[in-house]
Amino acid sequence: MTASPPTWSALAGKRILDLSRLLPGPYATSLLADLGADVIKIESPAGGDPLRVAPALFDALNRNKRSVALDLRTESGRDAFLRLARTADAVVESHRPGVLDSLGLGFDTLHAANPRLVLCSLTGYGQSGPYADKPGHELNFLGLSGFFGVPGDLSGEITRPGVRVGDMAGAMHAALALTAALAGDEGQHIDVSLSDSITAWCSLFAFQQLDTEDPLTAGLVQGDNALFTTADGRTFSLATFEDKFWRELRTELAPFFPELDTDVYDLRAARTAAKDEVNALLTKVFAARDHDWWQERLTAIGAPWAPVITRPAELLADPHAVARDLFTRPGGPGTPPQARFPVTFGAGLDTFRAAAPTLGEHTRELLTGITE
Repeated sequence: MTASPPTWSALAGKRILDLSRLLPGPYATSLLADLGADVIKIESPAGGDPLRVAPALFDALNRNKRSVALDLRTESGRDAFLRLARTADAVVESHRPGVLDSLGLGFDTLHAANPRLVLCSLTGYGQSGPYADKPGHELNFLGLSGFFGVPGDLSGEITRPGVRVGDMAGAMHAALALTAALAGDEGQHIDVSLSDSITAWCSLFAFQQLDTEDPLTAGLVQGDNALFTTADGRTFSLATFEDKFWRELRTELAPFFPELDTDVYDLRAARTAAKDEVNALLTKVFAARDHDWWQERLTAIGAPWAPVITRPAELLADPHAVARDLFTRPGGPGTPPQARFPVTFGAGLDTFRAAAPTLGEHTRELLTGITE
């Protein structure tokens, strides 16, 4: 992995000092690093980022970065950090509010050292408000977001997603906010709340049922936008949300399943109002044939369907992911796979330019020659 950062990127030449640890902050800065920013990971000499105990995840979150080991609890460590800050465009941190100030490295100090520096603080509840000092993790943020008030299927049951969407929402907003701020030359403090971020996402759907007693009647759940099981026990998703897809589906399948030969459910509103009946009808139909039959038939009629992947190995084998080179094993055969930056740029982007750094790998390189 020796490719160069993209010269066309607005982030090319931007230096970001990353004080964050674990998932949200490092994911945000990994996006910026993929896109060409010079991200320098500042780690404690005593073990570094705790996520180093999970090498596969750490490597994916910290590729294309450099590592400097500094003990910010010491005067020499703080002095070295401020010297680096004078060369940087941004600092990203994920401490609780006030911690950076207590170290003598708060925004006022950083701004005095480098007036154009952007400080991005990524915390659970933000820098202000009654929850600002509360400890919290992704499940807490989901609980406050309205996520558990938006049903996903006819059962009305809502379970916590395995993917840490609460953390990822904040990370995405942090990366977007930093990209916007770094387009200018004005130093400022960006306050990113993980709780605010996931709440902003979920509120788009929660507010659709603001005046509804039963969330299942709000129209967010439909009987034909669901998961179905075939005769051989395999699962696929169907999303005939648009009327044209439903009409095509029931017309093409009617010769095999006469019960679908009706226009009663041709309009979206009618299918939503009769979601239980529609779901029961489709459940019975799809259970009548094996998965392979449905794969051939649904693909032939252009239905919005997809197999449901439940094993990680299936991700690597999916023909679409393979064709788009979504996954790579940067360390070579047998090493953990990683997803590239999931956008294709006409100007080109090589995601896998440098492996995640060892702890303190670039300390001497980056501190040598930096004076007061």
